[in-house]
Amino acid sequence: MCHQTGIPVSKELKDIFARARNGEFCVLKIVIENEQLKVGASRESVSRWDQEYDLCILPLLEEQQPAYILYRLDTMNVQGFQWLFIAWSPDLSPVRQKMLYAATRTTLKKEFGNSHIKDELFGTVTEDVSFSGYRKHLVSQKDPVPLTAAEEELQRIKEDTEIFVETKRPTLQGVAFPLQEDAVQALEKLQHKELSYVQLKIDFNHESIVLADTSHTEIGDLPMRVPKDSARYHFYLYKHSYEGDYRESIVFIYSMPGYTCSIRERMLYSSCKNPLIDMVEKQLSLEITKKIEIGDGNELTPDFLYEEVHPKQLAHRQIFAKPKGPAGKRGIRRLIRGPAEPDKTD
Repeated sequence: MCHQTGIPVSKELKDIFARARNGEFCVLKIVIENEQLKVGASRESVSRWDQEYDLCILPLLEEQQPAYILYRLDTMNVQGFQWLFIAWSPDLSPVRQKMLYAATRTTLKKEFGNSHIKDELFGTVTEDVSFSGYRKHLVSQKDPVPLTAAEEELQRIKEDTEIFVETKRPTLQGVAFPLQEDAVQALEKLQHKELSYVQLKIDFNHESIVLADTSHTEIGDLPMRVPKDSARYHFYLYKHSYEGDYRESIVFIYSMPGYTCSIRERMLYSSCKNPLIDMVEKQLSLEITKKIEIGDGNELTPDFLYEEVHPKQLAHRQIFAKPKGPAGKRGIRRLIRGPAEPDKTD
């Protein structure tokens, strides 16, 4: 099976998964080698899973190499033994490796069988995935009761689709498609000023974000880079002067030519935008100075870009104090009589 990154499960690993589900193994370490998911290490049995947890798992962790670990628990459901799934992504590992393992995670879980996985643990340091770390995780989760088949299906959908919710109004804010390796490399080159322009697009068939263009681009070339019949994500190294100083700013441009695109394309590009920006800023440490949305490439004039990056400051408007009311406690005397008041006679 190939999903997300296209990293397949090796035949050997498929056979071991089948034997593990039947109770033959108690711990499996899975790694990505030569663009395949393979067995890195295994152990056949333990006396008690809780007593030998650290002994089985901690020696498998490498300081600079991500990995997946499956650890068999004592509990069972109708499918057989239940397992703990550990995603190990140490802080010192390369960014590309982190992203590759994160994007391949769903593939591995589906191949092993989501119904066999009782709990998941993610860790960047040893303390996160040690036995004490797992106990803390259970306390924080309040050890939820076993899910029904319908609830498990909903959980799988949630794992495949990231939902971001605003505090004011709940809305579907993002769907996180994986970023392909060549796109990551291009953004890294942009970060190091080796490229001036990177264009990304969505591969709808493989549900991923891929590299579309890295042509050298001056500010006058930008309008020509924007397709008139499809959406795109653009990252542009904007070189300019501001208040006498030379500046280099990375600008993110989301172009959507409106109703010339299908509804599906408009929805997916809009939903993938925020997760893409979040991934680029946090995982690649790419500092984006300004985020812009346009409908037509002709909007990208030098003046427009300059004003977007350096908006004009509004002049300070003086706020006048409200005049005080008249002196005295009673205020203004009423000049109009009410309807029930009789006329006064001399």
